[in-house]
Amino acid sequence: MNRKRPAGEANTQLPAAFFDRWRQPFARFLRIEAAGGGALLLATLLALVLSNSPWAPWFLDLWETRVGLGFGSLEFSRSLRDWINDALMTLFFFMVALELKRELVLGELRSPRMAALSIAGALGGMLVPAVFYLALQFGQPGQSGWGIVMATDTAFVIGCLALLGPRIPQSLRIFMLSLAIVDDIGAILVVAIGYSHGFDGIMLALGGLGLVLVRAMALGGMRHLLGYFLIGSGIWLAVDASGIHPTITGVALGLLTPARRWVGDERLYGILSRVIAHPAGDHGSGDTKDRHTLQLAEVAVRESLSPVERLGMALHPWVGFVIMPLFALANAGVSLSLTALGDSVTLAVVVGFVCGKPAGILLFSWLAVRTGLALRPPELGWRLLTGGALLAGIGFTMALFIANLALSGSVLDSAKLGVFLALLVAALAGSTLLMGTSVGQRRPDAG
Repeated sequence: MNRKRPAGEANTQLPAAFFDRWRQPFARFLRIEAAGGGALLLATLLALVLSNSPWAPWFLDLWETRVGLGFGSLEFSRSLRDWINDALMTLFFFMVALELKRELVLGELRSPRMAALSIAGALGGMLVPAVFYLALQFGQPGQSGWGIVMATDTAFVIGCLALLGPRIPQSLRIFMLSLAIVDDIGAILVVAIGYSHGFDGIMLALGGLGLVLVRAMALGGMRHLLGYFLIGSGIWLAVDASGIHPTITGVALGLLTPARRWVGDERLYGILSRVIAHPAGDHGSGDTKDRHTLQLAEVAVRESLSPVERLGMALHPWVGFVIMPLFALANAGVSLSLTALGDSVTLAVVVGFVCGKPAGILLFSWLAVRTGLALRPPELGWRLLTGGALLAGIGFTMALFIANLALSGSVLDSAKLGVFLALLVAALAGSTLLMGTSVGQRRPDAG
């Protein structure tokens, strides 16, 4: 005689498996903010070592390998480096735009005055460094590289802040994350406007129609990601053919992604209660009522998170641990030479990041607070803001991205060297200043 056992604690958990013991530690590792920056740093060091080793010719030529499709006389191909910079980096900017959308709709930037502080700092951190750079490079071969010094590298900056731990308040992390996201968006707009070549209005219009279609699909309740992926790929191809840099597609699609969840808590619990109400037993695997209820519950649980949150969680490991390290391997290779340290382009990049970046962030933030446009949290003193502004001089990812578009040859190598030097100086200066400010000793600054 079979007797049903009451549901004990073991029956309220998922079945155990061998790899479960590794799943939670690995998931915690993915959540560590410094991990993405660590992977990026390792890839950068590897690129530098290989590009200055006997394998340098093979390593540098690898990224120039042509990859694509051919149909008779038609060919759609580009170098491996261009596929990474144009296609994979679109996903990076898509994730950046998702994070910005989440902060604006669900996060700390819902308050206009709180958002104004980060936006003002980001604007100053883009404009002033570009002015510093142009002042040193006007009329010289590196003049077109003015956009190199405009953006902050999110992964490295957040990684530095994570390593500082409780020494800094959460408000500084939010300010720096928001600032980095805003000036990443600004930098890709600069790429789209300032570093695109040629223009095809018809293809751009087709891309715009694709965005309208995506918006209509979202308003109509379309939930399947495959449809959005296919339409998004078509938009990318149209924008690429228009002459505008296709990574702008990632920004547009990210900002169009819904930030509100489809299933609220009350509806979710109601659907789950229907699952609990089904009696236990063996009903086979056919088309039964309880099976439909379980399928409904699966959709409800998935849709209890907004698309912005769900896509952000899904993409973050791929962007942080695959796309960004690949980008570093493909773009960070440069032959190091002591003679290049005195090059005017190297100097302009370092000055733009190390001096212009913090000066612009602090000046525009101060003006925004003094005019009443922005609100500065009391615990976020000007000394902390200065340390954060110095860290913002780490511009690795977008700096290399724009450098490859704007410059070439020895001038490009000098710019890359400037980016590396600025990274070291900015990270050391900002971390040292913030490390000297403990939570217990911090007092709100006046102003």
